[in-house]
Amino acid sequence: MIETDLLVVGGGPAGLQAALSAAEQGASVILAERDPHLGGQLIKQTHMFFGAEKQHASVRGFRIAESLTRAVVAEPLIRVLNNATALGYFEDRSVALSHAGRLKVVVPKAIVLATGAQENTLVFPNSDLPGICGAGAVQTLMNVHGVLPGYRVAMVGAGNIGVIVSYQLLQAGVEVPIIIEAQREIGAYHVHASRVRRMGVPIVTSHTVLEAQGWHSLERIIYAEVDADFNPVPGSEKELAVDLLCIAVGLTPLNEILFQAGCRMAYIPELGGHVPLRNERLETTVKNIFVAGDAGAVEEASSAMVEGSIAGLGAAYNLGYGKESYCDKLAEASDELDDLRRGPTGKKILFGLNKLEKLKEAPSCLP
Repeated sequence: MIETDLLVVGGGPAGLQAALSAAEQGASVILAERDPHLGGQLIKQTHMFFGAEKQHASVRGFRIAESLTRAVVAEPLIRVLNNATALGYFEDRSVALSHAGRLKVVVPKAIVLATGAQENTLVFPNSDLPGICGAGAVQTLMNVHGVLPGYRVAMVGAGNIGVIVSYQLLQAGVEVPIIIEAQREIGAYHVHASRVRRMGVPIVTSHTVLEAQGWHSLERIIYAEVDADFNPVPGSEKELAVDLLCIAVGLTPLNEILFQAGCRMAYIPELGGHVPLRNERLETTVKNIFVAGDAGAVEEASSAMVEGSIAGLGAAYNLGYGKESYCDKLAEASDELDDLRRGPTGKKILFGLNKLEKLKEAPSCLP
């Protein structure tokens, strides 16, 4: 059994920044990460980040992971537990971890949940054939393990993840004959979409995959146009030979621990699914339980890092640390987050957050 001021669950961009932010205020922190390395999705990202210098502009994602990891490891108030999976939250406010083959129970005064999100998938005939996988798996194979995932790849999903991974596949010498998007508009930043288009990859909107075909593994897909209600248009079916179908159709927050803890949750599609109600410092409806990053709303890594800073500050403040500088630092981080959400790409998130804010005024239907 381990006691600590703060337990941060998840060592991705939000969790790393939350741990650093709280430790800088004087709080002792245990950072639990289920993988053998820190950095989360950042270690797969070879593209350069946008934004200001504070958001690591012009720095590649895996370099940001290296920088944050060095800072965390060098901080004496942070204890890192790699290969540590959070198993559950209990009524005495303890959290059970499976760490290196042993059960450990952490008793924190506060918790920041930064567990990220899981990939969504699609269901169609033969969608379980070998050769059909998520974009995150493709990134892991290529950018972490140096394994070529296929030779001719169709991408489903024209959001940032789908378009960026398509570009990374092209950089690795993989042929990408098409990017298929069910929506009428491309969700990715224009700079990313323009890049793959310049390399000869068509982005076909209002289309979806109907079927996968193959004997022992994927050999071809059947895709077709869809109408305004996403129903396939008869007669529009087309066949395409590929050996890999990469699925990038969004993410769903991983926040089961928040449900276990009794945090009030709401289903907000614009934020990725079920997310917790929280205040301006990202504290949920259960005192001293905070959320940051994709676990609270599926967004970009830059926003996740800023949210980690806010959650870490809030947790430390609740425990009596950094009260003198808290207001200034919170205001600075909040302004930074507002800047990241400006423009068309932030409209969806802001709309979802506004819906979440209105729910605070409504009574909960939970006991």
